[in-house]
Amino acid sequence: MQYSEDDGYRVLVDRLWPRGLSREKAHVDEWLKEIAPSDELRKWFNHDPERYPVFKQRYEKELALHEDLVKELRKKAAHGRVTLLYGAKDEEHNQAVVLAEILKKQH
Repeated sequence: MQYSEDDGYRVLVDRLWPRGLSREKAHVDEWLKEIAPSDELRKWFNHDPERYPVFKQRYEKELALHEDLVKELRKKAAHGRVTLLYGAKDEEHNQAVVLAEILKKQH
């Protein structure tokens, strides 16, 4: 969760605060727990790349229930850079990747 001044608005999209990371070092502007995968989905996925396609489908369904939060993030992104932060080590198979794809879609 390396900080850069170029990051713009930094949003943590995890339900749990990343272990071992102080709030000062994180430079988080907003912590959107509500937009993170449900505990049930998060535990089922368990960062298993083989489960990622199903995780992505299920998470997209959960995001549809939080369209207001997605719209807010989309608005912020229209006015400047938004960086989605997450605690997972896998940079390709996580909720921030799914959420970024959703945010990039035009509505």
